[in-house]
Amino acid sequence: MAQPHPPAATASPNADRVFDALDAAALAAEGHARDGILPTVDAEDFRAAAKLDPRAVRARLDRVVMGEDPERGLDELLETGALAALFPEVHAMVGFGDGEWRHKDVWKHTKQVVRQAVPRLEVRWASLFHDIGKVKTRSIAPDGKVHFLGHAEVGTRMFDKLDRRLGLFAHEMALKDTVRFLVLHHLRANQYSPDWTDSAVRRLARELAEHLDDLLCLARADITTKRPEKKRRGLQQIEELGLRIGRLAAEDAREPPLPSGIGDAIMVAFGLPPSRKIGEIKRALEGAVEAGEIPRGQATEVYLQILRAHPDKFLL
Repeated sequence: MAQPHPPAATASPNADRVFDALDAAALAAEGHARDGILPTVDAEDFRAAAKLDPRAVRARLDRVVMGEDPERGLDELLETGALAALFPEVHAMVGFGDGEWRHKDVWKHTKQVVRQAVPRLEVRWASLFHDIGKVKTRSIAPDGKVHFLGHAEVGTRMFDKLDRRLGLFAHEMALKDTVRFLVLHHLRANQYSPDWTDSAVRRLARELAEHLDDLLCLARADITTKRPEKKRRGLQQIEELGLRIGRLAAEDAREPPLPSGIGDAIMVAFGLPPSRKIGEIKRALEGAVEAGEIPRGQATEVYLQILRAHPDKFLL
């Protein structure tokens, strides 16, 4: 159902046509047949509406990316000119690749990722923006192989610029920060290999923190290969990473990184009185354990020897 148009006092001169076009895209994404001809809207009118009433524009765009058929909704945004006006970074992906230089059409890939993503706002928006950096980073090696080195970092800076320009996410900072994080780190889970050490897996889980589940969901959606075996391997790899993170977290919950009573042992071994300093030393040791720099679950004397060998790192 179309949403009410913003009050006339805050609308651009052609606001009705802007919101009719956005409503049409939202309805298409939700599975409704088109009712009539799409309105013709000037790019400046789309941008003016986004400036004057970013919440109303975002509400309709949310419906597009969250629809059961977001590909149709995105194609409607493309046809009306809304995509080019609001998200030129996304529009630049249209036809980029398309069989040339041995890489897939990035726009078609992006639409498929949005459709495959779990219907969570953070993941769907990140799916739309995750590859915008590819347009600016494509390079062709002498053997004809295509690379997009650094496209996640470049895409994150492009998202920052997009956000400053439109302000569509300004009223939901948590959403904006999550989308930005997912764009920046969207390659991390797909880079996992079974030969990673437990310390490397723990480090990844710690760095992803509360975004872990969203990032794994985005990684699954980002597999769009038409080759069944390659897709199966990719999904299995991500599933294995998730299970391994869960297993290690369970182990760590049962087994603390340092032995009980190590604080008292540190005080006796180094002649230190009870103080905040003891807590700082323990936290430094725990950090080194989590980083994989020193072993976990060893006898107290092992950690005392480490402290004696590296006083500049742990005892300062």
